[in-house]
Amino acid sequence: MPKDTSIKSVLIIGSGPIIIGQACEFDYSGSQASRSLREEGIEVTLINSNPATIMTDPVTADHVYLLPLTVESLVQILEERKIDAVLPTMGGQTALNLAIEAGKQGVWEKYDVKLIGVDLEAIDLAENREAFRQLMVKIGLGVAPSYIANSFLEGKEAAQKIGFPLVIRPSYTLGGTGGGFVHSAEDFDAALRRGLDMSPVHEVLVEKAVLGWKEFELELLRDSNDNVVIICTVENLDPMGIHTGDSITVAPAMTLSDTAYQDMRDQAIQAMRSLGNFAGGCNIQFSQNPETEELIVIEINPRVSRSSALASKATGYPIAKIAAKLAIGYTLDELKNQITKTTSAYFEPTLDYVIVKLPRWNFPKFQGADTTLGLQMKSVGEVMGIGRSFLEALQKACQSLENNRMGLGADKKEWIKTSDVLERIETASDDRLFRVKDGIRLGVPLKTIQNLSKIDPWFLKQIKYLVDLENKLQYYNVPEDIPEVFFRELKTLGYSDAQIAWLMRVDEEAVTKCRKKLKIHRTYKMVDTCAAEFEAQTPYFYSTFDSENESIPSKKKKVIVLGSGPNRIGQGIEFDYCCVHGLIAIKDAGYESIMINCNPETVSTDFDIADKLYFEPVFWEHLEEIIELEKPEGVIVQLGGQTALKLAEKLHKKGIKIIGTSFPNMDLAEDRGAFSDLLKRLEIPYPKYGAATNADEALEIANRVTYPVLVRPSYVLGGQRMRIVINDDELEHHVLSIFKHLPDNKVLIDQFLDRAKEAEIDAICDGDDVHIMGIMEHIEPAGIHSGDSSAVLPTYSISVTAINKMVEYAKKIAKELNIIGLMNVQFAIKDDQVFVIEANPRASRTTPFIAKAYKVPYLQIATKIMLGTHKLKDFDIKPQPSGYAIKVPVFSFDKFPNVDKNLGPEMKSTGEAIRFIKDLSDPFFRDLDSKRYMYLTR
Repeated sequence: MPKDTSIKSVLIIGSGPIIIGQACEFDYSGSQASRSLREEGIEVTLINSNPATIMTDPVTADHVYLLPLTVESLVQILEERKIDAVLPTMGGQTALNLAIEAGKQGVWEKYDVKLIGVDLEAIDLAENREAFRQLMVKIGLGVAPSYIANSFLEGKEAAQKIGFPLVIRPSYTLGGTGGGFVHSAEDFDAALRRGLDMSPVHEVLVEKAVLGWKEFELELLRDSNDNVVIICTVENLDPMGIHTGDSITVAPAMTLSDTAYQDMRDQAIQAMRSLGNFAGGCNIQFSQNPETEELIVIEINPRVSRSSALASKATGYPIAKIAAKLAIGYTLDELKNQITKTTSAYFEPTLDYVIVKLPRWNFPKFQGADTTLGLQMKSVGEVMGIGRSFLEALQKACQSLENNRMGLGADKKEWIKTSDVLERIETASDDRLFRVKDGIRLGVPLKTIQNLSKIDPWFLKQIKYLVDLENKLQYYNVPEDIPEVFFRELKTLGYSDAQIAWLMRVDEEAVTKCRKKLKIHRTYKMVDTCAAEFEAQTPYFYSTFDSENESIPSKKKKVIVLGSGPNRIGQGIEFDYCCVHGLIAIKDAGYESIMINCNPETVSTDFDIADKLYFEPVFWEHLEEIIELEKPEGVIVQLGGQTALKLAEKLHKKGIKIIGTSFPNMDLAEDRGAFSDLLKRLEIPYPKYGAATNADEALEIANRVTYPVLVRPSYVLGGQRMRIVINDDELEHHVLSIFKHLPDNKVLIDQFLDRAKEAEIDAICDGDDVHIMGIMEHIEPAGIHSGDSSAVLPTYSISVTAINKMVEYAKKIAKELNIIGLMNVQFAIKDDQVFVIEANPRASRTTPFIAKAYKVPYLQIATKIMLGTHKLKDFDIKPQPSGYAIKVPVFSFDKFPNVDKNLGPEMKSTGEAIRFIKDLSDPFFRDLDSKRYMYLTR
């Protein structure tokens, strides 16, 4: 049926700050849904508290409310605006829980607001473990034996009936929070208490564990006529027992028989149709007995989920966009496939390639954390590789992780002790995939590895094939000896030149030179949803080594934007925000915009954001071949955080133009010694410092600058391995630890200004003029990483004299470094004297925060200045402050009960929220200010 014409305005509820279990995939879904509704002439109002998202930008919605996600905020919006309907399925569990609470309080009924995309009964049915189990049994679908428990006693009784091992699943929680496997009675009491405590309704499901079974997910869409379409079938390489967010996943399913697939499909459709009045996206998880192919239903998410973003990028099918249209009454057959423009949205995608998703963990940030993977999600982000085969996609995903891996092993990080390898294979952690490869390389039988890991033998045989190829490669001494057919096979299976070079113990450049001489180059294939059965125009490509190239360069002038790779602590969604605005500005300036990124959760990798999208690792070898094909005017590295910035040197050496600030000037800001010399020449105060290449030098420097000192490696992200130390013993211990883990880095030692205030400035420079975007004062003192500090815009306690000095110093630095584009400068203020801590010649974590607080499109302004099409004087910049804006960091410590929660120079927060106050008498600010020293630790 046609759309519901009574709906003229819709409220979309966002997901709030980034936390483990609910990340930037909901920025993607909310942004896509908003654009979809606005296409239909519907006025979109959006509520979210996250300033780092595209979702909360004026380009996305008609009205944006940066408010706490509370019922009170919803009431405020409904009092101010006429809202016809609310869409709560695009903001994860947070949005669903808020919709439920508002419904219970009668808010939707009072303001005559429809709930679209799902209804409250469907939400409760999916989230209430016992109701869901009963429904599945009623419709004849298999579920694991289980009992609901609302008390400790009921939980004990359930365990006695089921026996061990068993699973505890708290109701209404996110990312498996509070859940886990219990293998023995000794561990049960503590696990049960934790599960009951973590559930907002004090309820858990005690369920029989099906350890070792295979796990699959289906992404579906359903319309109001009960039509259901299967968008994607995803197979977890890891067996049951590991949260899907922490599992390596593959699409299409590799080991699923056609009979089992048809059975799973039928059950998924039956389950989805049983969820009452529901039109939109849905994710269903199944477990399969590997011996009998028996299926049981694990859970249903009646909303756009984490996997929806992955399935969208894997297939090219815009799930959130179509789900939003279904929510306002359209049926699948009435909508066009957004990729082909000719087929119906009721057309199920077909893949002629393979995608592999790898999670990204940040365990070093959580000292003392249990790194064992289980039912509670612990990863902070993910990457996706696309290839013509499973192995090509897998190796590309490994190259995308931003952890210095060149692919799946063969990169000098292999383990050689069999007992250690076997232990890591049996106990799943962040490196199990690599240890499986090591085990095969060391001669461990596949059957042993399969028994320990429960990974399907098909995947193990695939990885063994790589080991066999590497053994074969040992017969050749130099790259020129490798036969062309074998060389091409290595490349088609995803091997990077760096891996081949390591295996042959030669320079990477020698391998690359030989490969190019043999004319072995990447070609690019289109992601078109239909395996080329129908013509598609979508400029969404991945690389492989095929004979036909489908990416034909246009004759327009082009600019490439390098993305920020996987979400992780220190480099999150804020840099994707920057990239998206950069792409918008590039288009507006008349250039063709090209995006390179590998993160399936983000808006920047949506099929209709850039003129051309290459879903590829942000990895030199891949980047170089795209540049050779497209021949852009230049590459922008300022917007993608440290991921993009660290490729600047290679671009510079290869003679590829960097748009904006030049590499020598960027490097000058990153090189602490050279930068301090610059500050000295400009007569700008800075803390005493030194750079050491060994422990003896470090001790000499520390005693010269005097303790306490701040110790850190050079060229790292998010304060990695940064510590404050107070004596020689602590210094020696930490410096040796840095050299052990980062052997090629220098160690920087700075005098620590104890109890100093900290502030930062974000600025734009066009080579002549400097515009100060904002000056933020940290509530916490110096010593806590800026990403973990609450920051107030504008400043609230720093003197006018100090502020004037900060502005003066920032302008001097910008001009001396010849900044073209963005710059962030961090300051310490002690006894009203201003010291410069560091300058970052790129977009910063705070750039989106300032843009939202002052309602100025700073990223688009900065990008046009980088391009050279505009100067600052061409813009009428008029900030619109609204009292004070406070950036509040958000942590995910609940995922790691035993972790050190004290804050220091190394960043630990996973996200941030924004809060506006009229004045400093606001209780929210007074509460934050009263705790300014509470979390400070060395």
